[in-house]
Amino acid sequence: MKKLLFTILCFGLFLTASANNNPKVGDVLTVKTPATESFKHIDFPKGNILIKRGVVTRYKSVDNEAVIIHEISTTDNGSTSVTLKKKDGSKFFGFLNAVKADYENAIDAGELTFLK
Repeated sequence: MKKLLFTILCFGLFLTASANNNPKVGDVLTVKTPATESFKHIDFPKGNILIKRGVVTRYKSVDNEAVIIHEISTTDNGSTSVTLKKKDGSKFFGFLNAVKADYENAIDAGELTFLK
């Protein structure tokens, strides 16, 4: 009986977690710096472009930064792309107003998380 109850509880948690995967304009997310050198699913400029503009390439300026979903677009194959802007209105790295991200892959990789 305990195993059945535990299984139902886990199943309910998985359903609520997957139901929260639909982005809406105005949702607030947090950018988390990945363990690798660069972002794979958020289209930030590469390190050499940032160096040419005089910005440090460790992406520290975007770590734990609150962003807002400004625009959502869905492709024919079902992937969702979002346009992100900073919540405080400033620019990314001092020159980008907005960046694009592959929503599902960025959430799964941990590059974007929901702000609590």
